[in-house]
Amino acid sequence: METPEIVSAADWQLAREELLTAEKEATRTLDALAARRRRLPMVRFDQEYLFDTPAGPRSLLELFEGRDQLVVYQFMDLGPDRLCPGCTWFTDNVPAAGPARLADRGVTWVTVSNMPLARIEAEKERLGWTLPFVSSHGTSFSADCGAGGGFLLSVFLRDGDQVYRTYSTTSRGVDRLVFGNSILDLTPYGRQEAWEDSPPGWPQHPTYG
Repeated sequence: METPEIVSAADWQLAREELLTAEKEATRTLDALAARRRRLPMVRFDQEYLFDTPAGPRSLLELFEGRDQLVVYQFMDLGPDRLCPGCTWFTDNVPAAGPARLADRGVTWVTVSNMPLARIEAEKERLGWTLPFVSSHGTSFSADCGAGGGFLLSVFLRDGDQVYRTYSTTSRGVDRLVFGNSILDLTPYGRQEAWEDSPPGWPQHPTYG
């Protein structure tokens, strides 16, 4: 297996400082994007849904659990015999204490899927997931959000009993939120996935392979 070039400590420090300049520029860009997100307008989201939850049917408003902000990750439903590998990887990377820490800031986290609740509960038990996970089976919630049968992350804000949508993202927008990906991106061999721009000889495999 190929390895990075070996250089002197002085040359390594110089290369690291050059990369740090680029990293700081990217950080400032991300900060500016976050500021723009905080200034996005919002759209009324007033469709009625009943989600199946372990505690019984709940409306979208009830999913807020009394807080003002709600983040929903929509987990793909690939049928009874297969879990979406990307959604599984994402869900595996949600910290056990994550939803509680968000709740301290007035944000409720819920994972939603068109999978029936019985399947969700079985997969949670099998995979050791403890995060809130409810079913939108039989509703138009996924379609109304624009998930199109795929995965999506949406942010909602409530003003009294009225719900508004403030943000959504998918694909690489969700990818950047994954703890494991963020750490792997710091390592010499990266995620070891075929799409990455890596030097010749670096280990690479199909995504989620």
